[in-house]
Amino acid sequence: MRLTFVTSEIVTGLRRNLTMTIAVVITTAVALSLFGLAMLTGKQVNTMKDYWYDKVEVSLFLCLPDSATTSCRSGAVTDSQRNEIRADLDKLRPLVSGVFYESKTQAYERFKHQFAGSAIADNITPDQMPESFRVKLSDPTKYDVIYSAFDGRPGVEQVQDQRKVLEPFFRVLRAVTVGALLLAGIILAAALLLIINTIRISAFSRRRETGIKRLVGASNLSIRLPFILEGAVAGAVGACLATALVALAKWGGVDHYLKPNFRFTAFIGWGAVGSTVPWLFLFGVGVSALVSAVTLRRYLRV
Repeated sequence: MRLTFVTSEIVTGLRRNLTMTIAVVITTAVALSLFGLAMLTGKQVNTMKDYWYDKVEVSLFLCLPDSATTSCRSGAVTDSQRNEIRADLDKLRPLVSGVFYESKTQAYERFKHQFAGSAIADNITPDQMPESFRVKLSDPTKYDVIYSAFDGRPGVEQVQDQRKVLEPFFRVLRAVTVGALLLAGIILAAALLLIINTIRISAFSRRRETGIKRLVGASNLSIRLPFILEGAVAGAVGACLATALVALAKWGGVDHYLKPNFRFTAFIGWGAVGSTVPWLFLFGVGVSALVSAVTLRRYLRV
């Protein structure tokens, strides 16, 4: 089978159904773009989780004179309670990789820095700030070990895991990822229906040519291959457009907007885009060709 003949057949088929071909390309590009962005969002969530979970700490806030919790019934934390808590934290090494004690004064200075320019910073005094132990874990997932050992202990008002503060944010990002994947799936289904209709129309408009090929002994592959490649070409063009859109989102959205304005976290690199692109072409070309082949088995009897 000559390559030039197959190429001319593909060009002829695409030109005859130009409007539908353009619709297939655009719909496929939109669907694959959403799919690619959903994959990048998932990678971004994992990147941020790795970044923050490596930095999060467990905070043991010590009792203030007016603390209302049961463990603070005897009043503010005493020196002996503070020393015992520190000693017990040291016993939990190597799970506890580091312990930092923050005094009332240090907590007050950090609070003023965080809320600089806010009226709330003017209404707080150092005596109102709790002392705390900031505990760095070698394995942040084993927070329960610290919680069970120190929650409710005399002198400890609260045990706080910073991961719990971050989890709602990550849940929102995961929901966005799932939503984008669902929307991409719906639009991709529409693109596949367009491909089916395009192949049906193309096969019908070229039925005389197909009959002649059959009479002169052409093989099933030589008759069907141009139709299959038409769908694959449309899918490939859509995948190329989707790749450009995903790269544009990374360049404009991440590199030139998010990174300069949100310096407190880590963002995905171009490697994430590179690992996403093959999936776009796999779905764009592979699924389009497969749908075309299945359609031909039903609507093109050879």
